[in-house]
Amino acid sequence: MYKTPSEAAGFLHDLAPLVAASAERETPAEVVVCPPFVDIAVAVDAARGTNIAIGAQDLFWLKEGAYTGETSAPMLVAAGCQWVIVGHSERRQYFGETDESVFKKTGAALDAGLTPIVCVGERLDERESGMTENVLATQFAGGLSGLSPEQFARVVIAYEPVWAIGTGRTATPEMAAQAHHFLRSLITARFGEEGGRASRILYGGSVKPDNIKNLMAQPDLDGALVGGASLDPVSFAAIVNF
Repeated sequence: MYKTPSEAAGFLHDLAPLVAASAERETPAEVVVCPPFVDIAVAVDAARGTNIAIGAQDLFWLKEGAYTGETSAPMLVAAGCQWVIVGHSERRQYFGETDESVFKKTGAALDAGLTPIVCVGERLDERESGMTENVLATQFAGGLSGLSPEQFARVVIAYEPVWAIGTGRTATPEMAAQAHHFLRSLITARFGEEGGRASRILYGGSVKPDNIKNLMAQPDLDGALVGGASLDPVSFAAIVNF
């Protein structure tokens, strides 16, 4: 929950030239910015003609109705979004998001043509009690495994250990790799070898310019879901350009 519409426009104006070269790589980086709902319209305008796509931070699973305060997938598409975050740990922690609601929201996003970034991850007490894999398996089963192979092929997963978000604590590259490897094994078991290989799994949890190199050196990490470090265009660009 950062940046007014004018601040979001200024941010994208500053960011765009800093990340333009990432589109020229042999494997171009995909760059997505997900601002608050009130910023989406100006963000779409500011990002037009750049290699930056715009997404939303959440959505509701129905197209319309008496659900005051909610925003539907077709509304996001009409506003110019291409992506949407689903089941972020803060949505789960503060707003009662469940695996069931994650599944319904993911389906709604896919039906509307949005690419969902579906978040999974464990809390500190779950990590310390050795429950990480149990938590990931439960979240995957409840939020993702019910999708068809064709639907799942359009999903991006983000592993975000809750204890490493906004705390300055980062999962070591080895811890992140272990969780990503386990998630990929779940995907392979449900969607086959090709599904496992093709899936993109992002890491989110205090990602910064000074730790991106070691994180991305791990074979099962395909990108990053960046929080606080994305608020500054220079910091975010350094991560993108790595």
